[in-house]
Order: sequence, then C-alpha cells, then structure tokens
Amino acid sequence: MNQPAFGFAVVVGESMEPTLRAGDRLLVRYGASPHPGRLVVVRLPGRPIAVKRAIRREANGWWVEGDNPMRGVDSRTVGVIADSDVVARVVCRVWPPVRRRRTPAAVSR
Repeated sequence: MNQPAFGFAVVVGESMEPTLRAGDRLLVRYGASPHPGRLVVVRLPGRPIAVKRAIRREANGWWVEGDNPMRGVDSRTVGVIADSDVVARVVCRVWPPVRRRRTPAAVSR
C-alpha cells in the first residue's frame, strides 16, 4: 500500500513555542527532502513522533532542534536523526488560520 503524499499532524507540547503551540494543525508532505531551517516531522528514539526544526545535514542524518530549548527532546539530547526517521516536511500551519496575540492580564491598581 502506498503512503499518501500529504497528511496532517497535530502539535503536542511546548518544544516548538513560540513558532507553534499545542493544538496547532499542520499540513505535512511525506517523503519530502528536509532543508535547513524548515520544520520536519521526525521519529525520536524511544519517543513519540515530533515536530522539530532541521538545523543542518550531518554525515549520517539530520541535526534537529525545538525552537524552545527549555522544553522537549531533540538532537541536543538524542543526537543526529537518521534520514529514515525524518517522516515528513511541514508545508504550513492550517489551524488556527490566524494567531491571536495574547493579551497581558489586567493590572490592578
């Protein structure tokens, strides 16, 4: 059975904040080549599938990182991700279509 060319992914967790937030829906392209700086869907060793940023090509795969270094697991923890574990490239965020700015809490005087 052939894999579809496109699919959807849902962001879980805080590792890609502020770029992506939990609950964001992404259109992804399976089998598309990663490019440095682009978002990709990867299999991390012993972890669920995750969205990360492809940083650079290494001899045996890709170095990937989350945009929030204080949260999540990425190549800083598990090392280079094999080419076979790069599942898809993110095409765009489809939901929410527009990101509303967070308003600061009211200050009482």
